[in-house]
Amino acid sequence: MSFYAYVKDKRFFLLVYLIIMAFVSIIMFVSTEQHQIAVNNIIYTNISCLLLTSVYITSGFYYRRNFFQKVSAVVESGQADCFSLLPEAQNEQQQLFLQLFDKILQEHAQQLQTLQDEKRDQQEFILSWIHEVKLPIAASRLLMENSEGKSVDALVDKFEDELDKIDHYVEQALYYSRIDSFSKDYFISEITINQLIKNSVKKYSKLFINKAIRFEMEDTPQTVQSDRKWLGFVIDQILANSVKYTDEGGKVSVSFEEDHAEKRLILEDNGIGIKLEDLHRVFEKGFTGSIGRSHAKSTGMGLYLAKQLANKLGHELTIESEEGNYTKVIIHFPKIRNYYQL
Repeated sequence: MSFYAYVKDKRFFLLVYLIIMAFVSIIMFVSTEQHQIAVNNIIYTNISCLLLTSVYITSGFYYRRNFFQKVSAVVESGQADCFSLLPEAQNEQQQLFLQLFDKILQEHAQQLQTLQDEKRDQQEFILSWIHEVKLPIAASRLLMENSEGKSVDALVDKFEDELDKIDHYVEQALYYSRIDSFSKDYFISEITINQLIKNSVKKYSKLFINKAIRFEMEDTPQTVQSDRKWLGFVIDQILANSVKYTDEGGKVSVSFEEDHAEKRLILEDNGIGIKLEDLHRVFEKGFTGSIGRSHAKSTGMGLYLAKQLANKLGHELTIESEEGNYTKVIIHFPKIRNYYQL
């Protein structure tokens, strides 16, 4: 900081000083009958005060200059850990600025860490997605290489299975990429949830048929407030998991409950269930658990996406399970809420 800049910062102090000295000079002049003596006293007083003020300004400049020089050096250095290089505060004002600077640095570091975590998660998801989507592609190539002696209908049926897997993974990636822009792409309305469930069952009808899994649902129409497209995706992910982890000849059922606070959609299967130690982590991103790893067919993204989208819709997603017996996923629809706040 230059001396001129320091004096410029003191301009309000100097303005007040000039006003006070002008007022004192006028009082001294009118209160003394002998004007010559009054003028001499005024000159003496002004010169003395001017010298004292100059000494105060100059000493203050040299006292503050060391602090400003160190701050300037830190600013120009461009080092990442610059806060540790800053000098100690010389007064309360500087202390407040240093605290503000420290807070800004901490918030910046936190935001940077969040961005790095998100980038790492995205990279992990992309790598996992590429690995998973390559499997049906490789299986399709093997089908083509070993197509001799097989009927066209059988090949088409197998190819259809692999295309369904690719479609499922692509849909997951699409919805994953749109989570952050959810607020721009939803429309809450009164929808009949039975039809959404029927659409999901139809989507996975081939798996139901191949594994001879029975499906049961109450016939009474049920309406909820939600977004048709996003809720449909949530139901798809839950139903896909139910069919995937239910053995042949099993059962998937859908039921509804209601009380004064909420409506509940319950999707239950009598499949392999979830271990107790894994139950609290099934909604975490990329978590497959011991069941998913042993079956080698879980990306750990389906329930994570279902949970995230359900929360954004204002719903709650809970799960109950007992290993070897059943798994029950419940979507809670609170009756009183303002969707404009989503």
